[in-house]
Amino acid sequence: MRRLRQLAERTPADRERYVDLLRAVAITAVVLGHWTVAVIGHDAAGRPTGRSALPDLPWAYPLTWLVQVMPVFFVVGGFANAASLAARRARGGDAADWLLDRSARLVRPTTVLVLVLAAGALVARLAGVDPSLTRTVVWFATVPLWFLAAYLLVVPLTPLTYALHRRYGLAVPVVMAALVGLGDLARLADRPGLAVGNYLFGWLAVHQLGYAWYDARRGVGLRFPPTRRLGWTLLLGGVATLVALTTVGPYPVSMINIPGERLDNAAPPSLALLVLATAQVGLVMVLRDPAERWLRRPGPWQAVIAVNAVVLTVFLWHLSAAILLVGGLDAVDLLPTPPVGSPAWFAWRVPWLLMLSAVLAVLVAVFGPVEARTGRRPVRASTGRRPVRREPTARPRPPERRDGPGPRDPGAGPGSPDRPPARRHPPPRIRAGLAVAGFVAVVAALAVNAVTPRHAAEPLGLPVPALVAYVAGAGVLRLLREWPGTRGPTPPGSPR
Repeated sequence: MRRLRQLAERTPADRERYVDLLRAVAITAVVLGHWTVAVIGHDAAGRPTGRSALPDLPWAYPLTWLVQVMPVFFVVGGFANAASLAARRARGGDAADWLLDRSARLVRPTTVLVLVLAAGALVARLAGVDPSLTRTVVWFATVPLWFLAAYLLVVPLTPLTYALHRRYGLAVPVVMAALVGLGDLARLADRPGLAVGNYLFGWLAVHQLGYAWYDARRGVGLRFPPTRRLGWTLLLGGVATLVALTTVGPYPVSMINIPGERLDNAAPPSLALLVLATAQVGLVMVLRDPAERWLRRPGPWQAVIAVNAVVLTVFLWHLSAAILLVGGLDAVDLLPTPPVGSPAWFAWRVPWLLMLSAVLAVLVAVFGPVEARTGRRPVRASTGRRPVRREPTARPRPPERRDGPGPRDPGAGPGSPDRPPARRHPPPRIRAGLAVAGFVAVVAALAVNAVTPRHAAEPLGLPVPALVAYVAGAGVLRLLREWPGTRGPTPPGSPR
């Protein structure tokens, strides 16, 4: 508590606390949503299985308009990425420095999950467990990574997309939304392969709205001032348009994918999901002023700081918590499996959520410090040259050597004690290219894992090529972050 109080007291007065609140609320909503709709049963072999209850609860489809909050997370990500990129450049850094900071925040906690799951799968394999069963467990545990892959795809493009925003403004997300609409037409024409770009264009369009929010807060490029009146217009107009698209139009009501639907709204993002994002932005604008006043109180703000310190860890491990709880209850024959929609099933939601929260709290206590302690350090200007070292004026000079070149003799080799070999970091363009390549490798690995069947016989739980690509990408990013002279500690209160 003392640490939280200190962090709260050191928060800059101009920090947009509402962004941190929305990030925490969005991830919490995703976690609770996944847990609430979980259906646990047993397969033919008597082993526990899990699936979503939504296909059996069509009356709940409209409720997904409230719990599908991934667009909010991408809007918040756009704001935070624009703010942190601008701050980094103001301190003399470049896009590569900023990207490496982002990789520390996003990739380190993910690496822990990937390596722990792979190690657990290896132990299970050595113990004689069927690889297909191991893969099924790991597949469920890594379901959150499909979303993270989409976000990691958007982040390296931030310097480019923010530059496009500064030049063309809201025309950029409008064009991207049009491309998403074309992808939807391809899906309706039974050409789903032509809609793969929706994964990129859809989330980029939402991400661009975060840039607009950041610039509006700075008073830059304001054509539509972010007033409550505009917020109500976006909210009501977005809801009305969404009703039309899901009743008269071809889009399903549910904003979470339902097996058997002709179109999915979330994977990949559809035009209907972008309309929902517009309505959510309107709601965010309507609630901003009262939320900011509330966050000026010490208690709420400290709670928001605490959640944000481990928010990615919570997201990454929440389905692992469900797997552990189900396995534990099944091992002692205490796992209830009531029919979906029955009174017993609804009554079981309360103890189910409470027990899951307790298991997740333990996992966060174990793995959360990796994220919470991820330091972001201020960067010096990236010149591609090793900084000049100045010798202290009072430093005694060593005696001259008579059996070889002296310490300051031009002939002294690079391994001489007084002149250690210089480790130059790569030039800025090469470093930026390597950073992007590291992100691409990580995203490719997560994508391969997502499309690999959950019953595939994978001895390490994850596909070996995906695991190799992930370790390689994460290793490149770590090497660049730890290269001497490239980065330093970030002042408190820097944009996340």
